[in-house]
Order: sequence, then structure tokens, then C-alpha cells
Amino acid sequence: MIKANEINGQPNKIEASTKITGEIKSNADFRIDGYLNGSITTSGKVVIGKEGVIEGSIKCLNADIEGKFSGKIEVDEVLNLKSTAIIDGEVKISKLIVQAGASFNAKCSMKNSTEVKSITENREKTA
Repeated sequence: MIKANEINGQPNKIEASTKITGEIKSNADFRIDGYLNGSITTSGKVVIGKEGVIEGSIKCLNADIEGKFSGKIEVDEVLNLKSTAIIDGEVKISKLIVQAGASFNAKCSMKNSTEVKSITENREKTA
């Protein structure tokens, strides 16, 4: 069965030998095994393979990262960092999964943080 965010049953792909500078916009899943200097915006999933490198920005629904990312990433649902991932920059996410061995050097903010109440707000005052 073909997913709505795939073309002909396959995600869009940037091969290992490919280098791109610029902006990518898509409604389909995207896999980066090459190099991208710029931005990618998709309503689907972004996968950065082990040899993949992105310097720039990502805005997507979900992301799996095995390679290197430097810049700003905004993920509406789940960011999954595999053991070989190297992340530097800013991260805005709803959920984060980090495997042992991943390098995560980023300013991280969680979406819907306004719904999280401070611990001190819920404490009862005692004499």
C-alpha cells in the first residue's frame, strides 16, 4: 500500500554522491544520504542517513537522524536520534528519542510547553 506522503511507494531521496545548496519543499517523505546546505520543509518525514549531512534548517512532521545535522530543526511529532547521530544547533520538538551514543549539543525546546505547569504552582504551602 502506498502512503499518501510517498511518490510511487518511495520517499524522495538525495543520494550519497549528491550535494545540494538551496531550499527543498515537499509533501512527501525525504531521505538525505548526501549533503544539503539550505532548508527542507515537508509535511512528511525526514531521514538523514549515516553518511547524510544537513547544514541549515528542517521543518517536518517526524525525523530520524543517523548522520550529521547543524542548524535549526522543528519537528511536529517525534525526533528520533540514532546512535550515530550528531546534532548541533536549535531543536523544537514534541517528543525526543535519543539512542545511546548520539551526540546532542543543542538548545532544545518542547512544543506545547505552555501546558506544562511549574512544580511550584502545584505545591501546597505549609506553615
